[in-house]
Amino acid sequence: MENKGFTERVARYMARHGMPASDARVLVALSGGADSVALLLALRQLGYCCIAAHCNFHLRGEESMRDEQFVRDLCRDLGTQLEVTDFDVPARMAAKGISTEMACRELRYEWFEEVWQARQCNCIAVAHHSDDNAETLLLNLLRGTGLAGAAGIKPVNGHIIRPLLCVSRHDIEEYLESAHQGYVTDSTNAIADVKRNRLRNIVLPVISAQFPSAKTGLARSIDNLLSCHELYAELLSRRLAEVVAKHPADGYAEVDIEAINAGRGAEALLFEAMHPWSFNSTQVAEMLAAYRRGDSVGKSFLSGNFKATIGRRKITVAENIGQQLIPIDLNSGCTIAAAPITLKIQHLDARDFDLSVCDGRHRVCFGPGLAQCGSIVLRHWQEGDRFKPFGMHGRSRLVSDLFTDLKVDDATKRRTWLLQADGEIIWVVGYRSGDLYSLRPTDGSVYFLTAE
Repeated sequence: MENKGFTERVARYMARHGMPASDARVLVALSGGADSVALLLALRQLGYCCIAAHCNFHLRGEESMRDEQFVRDLCRDLGTQLEVTDFDVPARMAAKGISTEMACRELRYEWFEEVWQARQCNCIAVAHHSDDNAETLLLNLLRGTGLAGAAGIKPVNGHIIRPLLCVSRHDIEEYLESAHQGYVTDSTNAIADVKRNRLRNIVLPVISAQFPSAKTGLARSIDNLLSCHELYAELLSRRLAEVVAKHPADGYAEVDIEAINAGRGAEALLFEAMHPWSFNSTQVAEMLAAYRRGDSVGKSFLSGNFKATIGRRKITVAENIGQQLIPIDLNSGCTIAAAPITLKIQHLDARDFDLSVCDGRHRVCFGPGLAQCGSIVLRHWQEGDRFKPFGMHGRSRLVSDLFTDLKVDDATKRRTWLLQADGEIIWVVGYRSGDLYSLRPTDGSVYFLTAE
């Protein structure tokens, strides 16, 4: 492809997707390969002020040093400013337990962000082209994907732009040949040791041999799907506003699974609602299936630092900090200093105890049988907790039902403490005492607990 035709095509694509105009200052990711060299040349021809950024990962020995020197020479000849950095990839892999590919990606983009800000650039340009997009589409389809994955690589993602998604690798090579511009080749791209390389070097050539217009068709499909996804995203944002309520001050969010299940596309909507916390499609399918079976209350799912707990109507998502258990020693006879609440314990003679001082909420009493328990702890309330309230003759109920009756708000629920003895809840602190271990007329002693 001749210079003019190539750059005009790139210019139209950039305008179509709202990329910065030619008076912008652009940080160009420059590896020295054909794609990134073409990107730099095209943007310069279109009038952009370019600053090049090169990463040396030192993974290919002399070849890595060759690439760096090529980039330095190219930028010197073009009069383009250049930033170069070195990375210790094995150290990042060991520190985070991630693959070589992921470590390089993290290091590269973290550094790009630093240079982008320091150099006061308008955007960061990377050199993905239409063949990369076809590979990404196929990889996503083979893994299992939704509309977002089928739409391929985003032309614009925040301040990262990809101006070459409208051209193929063949177009890029023709453009560089017409410009008499050389480039370097990464020898590892020819090794079929990762899935993308196997697609690029084995699968796509076979497909293209049988279907010569395959790459053009894939590019057209991605373009159509991207347009569909833009419309989908607009409609989705409206629906998510109806079913997701975030409470950042209290550290949690709620997803209305009842409303989601009642409408169309429940699986897709619930996935999109849970996606910000990185819950995967398998987990989302299990959440919806459990809700529909009617056995979901109290069921929890973990994703990274987040925990999703299903209630009767809503899923609560909060940071997963683990359940705090505070052991209680009945014989301490003093305030439990470790507890966020002040809990005072007194062991008294039942004959001298005035039962009227107990209100069942902040001041409660239990019989001597409590001392036989192997484990007594304070912990926070969780969805699905049940207890046997005093006066209900052994019948149990959900603690959440008690909260509903008392019109307790969600933030307060999560701060509520429960006293648990051998796995049984015996006191919803501040609200209701349980029937287990309650004081009997024949008891000779009493444990009197006060919470403030």
